[in-house]
Parts: sequence; structure tokens; C-alpha cells
Amino acid sequence: MRKRMVFLMMALLLAFTVVSGCSSKEAASTAAGGSDQPIKLALSPWPGWFVWYLVKEKGFFEKNGVKVDLVWFPVYSDSLSALASGKVDANSQTLSDTLAPASKGIPLKAVLVNDNSNGGDGVVVKPNINSLQELKGKKVATELGTVDHLLMLTALEKAGLAEKDVSYTNMTVNDAGPAFISGNLDGAVLWEPFLSKAIQEGKGKLLFSSKDTPGLIPDLLVFKAEITKNRPEDVKKILNAWFDALDYWKANPEESLQIMAKAAETPVDEYKAGVDSVKIFQLEDNVKAFQKGDSYSSLHYTSQKTAEFLKGLEMLTTIPKAESFLDGHFVEEVMKERKK
Repeated sequence: MRKRMVFLMMALLLAFTVVSGCSSKEAASTAAGGSDQPIKLALSPWPGWFVWYLVKEKGFFEKNGVKVDLVWFPVYSDSLSALASGKVDANSQTLSDTLAPASKGIPLKAVLVNDNSNGGDGVVVKPNINSLQELKGKKVATELGTVDHLLMLTALEKAGLAEKDVSYTNMTVNDAGPAFISGNLDGAVLWEPFLSKAIQEGKGKLLFSSKDTPGLIPDLLVFKAEITKNRPEDVKKILNAWFDALDYWKANPEESLQIMAKAAETPVDEYKAGVDSVKIFQLEDNVKAFQKGDSYSSLHYTSQKTAEFLKGLEMLTTIPKAESFLDGHFVEEVMKERKK
């Protein structure tokens, strides 16, 4: 499952600096704008990202005249490493995982919101706990520095509590899920499919989820900046292919779910439950998300708040300007062209 560890990117910064200075001939050719070279687009297990397999299966890359190789990473953190080292040209990743390299001036551009977690991340507790306030003094686990850590703090703040008011345990989701199921935790902040398993197998209760904080956890398509600079038309073609797939999904829901569930290697009903926990972003949603605002519906606002959170944990030394890595002009151009 995707491991949304922001601090991992800090360890990759040096590697990126070295590798980017000695890119392979193939990467250089791609960056130079050679349309002969397919764009390598990475993704890992998360419900909203399996849409890329619908794009591929129904031929929407070819329809839009762009060559794309989907590069599968079973472990999410490996996809972050691949983008940082230049092994891929674009990656499906969270906003929070884009902040660390951006804070160091590494040239990346987020051009598309795939989805927002809309219940796919949540606070699950033992059945005898009935409110967030009752978490005071209880043992609660999530992974330090992840967006789910931020979700936990957001939930506690809503209840008038702080992290010091609970017995916080730093634990990966792979460990926290089983620990909760076995009864060793009073609460845990998990994402799918660990969240559903904890509720079903651990007889847990969901008290708070990303559905209560719309926009807090956006999942993005992030390119190396040199690709957006040298191959802007290909970037737009990829976005058009994505939105073509969303249109196809709307018109052919059962077939589309079967294609994506097959790629996810999971039964259709289970995949549907997972994808229902995210809000897939249509074109209009994307244009709005890239606009400045004062709520989590704006990527600019979410970026600032998430960066402040990470800086408070000393995982960022500086807060990057959102304008340095958010590039909404591609979805704006795609919207204008698709309305013609």
C-alpha cells in the first residue's frame, strides 16, 4: 500500500541532485522534447490511481497522440524515489510528498488532481469509545509526519485536545492495522484497505475521516519540471486522456470498474468500496482546486497548512511557495480546448 512518508523525500534529495546531473541519454532525449520517447508515468496502489489503467486499456493515450509507459510500483515510497532519481518522468503522489523536494528547490510540477481522500483515511477506535474527547489518555497510533498524522491532529483539535493529551505511538500503517485488530491500541489512524479491515476484523468504530475534512489529502500527478517545459503538448495530451477515461467511466460504469479492479487484483465489489472512499476530480474540480482560496478546497491553502505542520515537526526547514510547484495552467488550457 502507498506509504505516504514525507520525510522519506528528504533522504532522496541528495540522490536526486547527483542523478539529475548525469541523466541517461534516454532521459535526456525525453526532456529535450523528443516525442519518440514515451513518458514514464509511475503509480502505486491507491484506488484513484487505477484509473490510469482504464486510460491505457481503452486506448486513450493513443487517441490523444501521446506515448506513455505506466510504471507500476507495489511500494509507494519506491515511486517517490524513482521520480527523485529521474527514473520516471511523472508520478502519482500526494501533495504532502511534493512539499519536501519543493522546499529544497527540486524542480517538480503538480499539474492534475487525481482525487481527494473522501473517507479513505480515518480514525478508528475500540467499540467502547464513543467520541473523540474519550481518546484523552488513550493509546493512539499513526505514522509520524504522514498526512494521517495530520488527520489525527485535526481530529484532536476538533475535540479540543492536543497530541500531548493522548498516548501517541509512532507506528506504520502496516503495523498499526494489525496492532489495532489484536487489541493493542485504543485507536489508530489508517487508510484503505487497512481502515476497512480494522473496522471489520477488529470490530472498530470510525470516529473521524477525511470525509470530514474535504481537500486535506489530495492525490496529484507530478511531473519533472523539465517535461512540463519541453513537452507541454504531451502533458496536455495526458490530461486529456485522463478526462476521456473519466467520461468513459461515467458512460460505462460496470466495464470500467471491472478493468480497474482487474488491475488492482481485487474483486470488483472490494475495489468499488475502495474507490468510493475517494472523490475523483473532474476537469471543473481541477480548475477550482488550483485557484487560490482560504479553505482546503484550494491546493494553495492546503499546501501552506500542510507545510506549516511539517515544519513544526522539523521535517521541512522552509515552507515552499505553492506557485513554485503548482501549475494549474494545463488544466485551464485543457478546459478551454475541450469546450470548443
